Amino acid sequence: MTVTNPVFLALGVALCLSAAAVLFLVTFKSRRDEIALSRRRPGVANGPGLLTRAAESATAFLEKNVSKNATFGSRASLEQAGLKIRQADFLLLVACSAVTAGFVGFILWGFVAALLFVVATPFVAMLVLNVLSSRRRSKFEAQLGDTLQMLSGGLRAGHSLLRSVDAVSKEAEAPTSEEFARLVNENRLGRDLKDSMLDAARRLRSEDFEWVGQAIEIHREVGGDLAEVLDQVGETIRERSQIKGQVKALSAEGRLSAYILVALPIGMFLYMSVVNTTYISTLYTSFIGWIMLGVAVLILSVGSFWLSRVVKIKF
Repeated sequence: MTVTNPVFLALGVALCLSAAAVLFLVTFKSRRDEIALSRRRPGVANGPGLLTRAAESATAFLEKNVSKNATFGSRASLEQAGLKIRQADFLLLVACSAVTAGFVGFILWGFVAALLFVVATPFVAMLVLNVLSSRRRSKFEAQLGDTLQMLSGGLRAGHSLLRSVDAVSKEAEAPTSEEFARLVNENRLGRDLKDSMLDAARRLRSEDFEWVGQAIEIHREVGGDLAEVLDQVGETIRERSQIKGQVKALSAEGRLSAYILVALPIGMFLYMSVVNTTYISTLYTSFIGWIMLGVAVLILSVGSFWLSRVVKIKF
């Protein structure tokens, strides 16, 4: 009696491929490669490998034919997420991940699962970008009070505004240091500091930082003690952050309930797909099962949207 488990089958295939790759590298590797090219031929630099050349060719093709018109993984979204890669590199990474996910899905559950995994990969990539952007934005706003205190301290010490911004870019933590370094570089290229700060506020979707830019612009037109103005703005921002923390703590139970209610049916489906494939396969091997899956996805989407609106508080 033989029992075939898709998980063990996929693991066996992966181990076989790994063993074949190791055997190929050990058996057919040239002995000349054991000596560095710089020692065998002085003055000649090591050239890129086959995999590197293939990746560069694919990236160049995507950058030339796809990146110009693609909104998926745009430069703005990558900058918001703090990823220092090109759009073509990101598209190539998502494409390779989709192929890998489709291969795993085909081994585990068949062609339909492979197609679903391939289609779901770009959505998962966008979800990851949104999560990274949200975390980076939250971290920037949490550091904003200390940032304004550093700016006001630099102004009181006799430094100019730009010199204080440069000091923040060197002494603050990321992502504040990254954004302020960008402000300094743009100013050195001739862009006005106010425009750079407002652009950074829109890029980070930070209303508090937009207030800082407006306060600096008003000070330029009216005059006065900019350090005192920044202290007052910083105090207001810290009070708002305290209120946000209280609201987040009070709504934590609702958000946790929403996560559990959304993840429970998905988790049970995946668990039953591994434990009892025959039982759950009725859903995607019959017409009625596909209708039930469609209705379940629709209801789950509506419920997820409703729960997200309930636990999201605007003030």
